[in-house]
Amino acid sequence: MGPKAGEQLRDAAIQSLLYAIAFIMLYVAFRFDLRFAPGGVIAMLHDALITLGIYVLVQKEVNLTTVAALLTIMGYSINDTIVVFDRIRENMVRVRDKSLRELINLSTSQMLSRTIVTSLTTLLSVSAFFFLGTGVIRDIAFALGVGILIGTLSSIFIAAPITELMDRRLFSRTRG
Repeated sequence: MGPKAGEQLRDAAIQSLLYAIAFIMLYVAFRFDLRFAPGGVIAMLHDALITLGIYVLVQKEVNLTTVAALLTIMGYSINDTIVVFDRIRENMVRVRDKSLRELINLSTSQMLSRTIVTSLTTLLSVSAFFFLGTGVIRDIAFALGVGILIGTLSSIFIAAPITELMDRRLFSRTRG
């Protein structure tokens, strides 16, 4: 493959990542609330960029397979984040006397063990591909393994706090 074809593939990969981000942000904004969307998208971007950074750090080739792995990581990440957001939304209806910060803390505590067990189970499956696979399969499994670990952390420690920050910024003027 020549440099022109490689450049076109790179541009198409970047374009597909940007489309995915835009549509996911719209989905989260309509499904939940506008204040949830930035946290979900930033956590998702965080996961993809950290995974890509680790890929570069260990000097693995970034190719179309890597882009497919990054899109998969973004999907896994936003799914994990939506689980957290869903619990927050459920608690907003059930527990009305708490602030959003307290609701996020309560919701995270309630779903933490489920998230960890799900991530570890998925990581176990991906690890089998990494240790038993060859070539491209191993590279995808490496990216997915890193993405699952980073994604689990970002769903809890990035998405929810950014949502709370957005709530304070957007709605502090209307409350006070």
